[in-house]
Amino acid sequence: MATKIRLARHGHKDYAYYHIVVADSRAPRDGKYIERIGSYNPNTNPATVDLKFDRALYWIGVGAQPTDTVRNILSDEGVLLMKHLLGGVKKGAFDEAAAQKKFDAWKAQKDAKLGKISAAEAEKKAAAAKALLAQEVETNKAKAAAIAKKRQEAAEALAAAAVEAAKEAAEAEAPAEAAE
Repeated sequence: MATKIRLARHGHKDYAYYHIVVADSRAPRDGKYIERIGSYNPNTNPATVDLKFDRALYWIGVGAQPTDTVRNILSDEGVLLMKHLLGGVKKGAFDEAAAQKKFDAWKAQKDAKLGKISAAEAEKKAAAAKALLAQEVETNKAKAAAIAKKRQEAAEALAAAAVEAAKEAAEAEAPAEAAE
């Protein structure tokens, strides 16, 4: 039986995520599979990969062929590098401890790189939020100024009306006194 390591689509329209599965090459994409070895969510930044490393290494070791996308995922996670290093151990180029040391150094470098990406993304979000807040503060200041102007105009109109009413009352009283 020819086995493939491939993606099985899940999720809903416009929000797909994938299970990484080992399946017979003749089985349908989302059909029956032998084993689920992880998941892949391309909707996050950076994409989220949850992989059973030892099971993926086992299946690669026994000859399961990954699809192109899964090959990239396995390469990013270090499964193919570990297979390569274990091949070197088999040939006697170095021992297993040296292979593990090389792999750990690679993994630390990769984690640092992903940490920088995540930090840059968080910084970008914070800057966008700060800019939005500043814009909102300016809008609120403009609204407050407009409201203060309307209140001042209303107070001036009320004062003018009071002065006008006082003037009319004085005029109404003056002819009444003159008539007496």
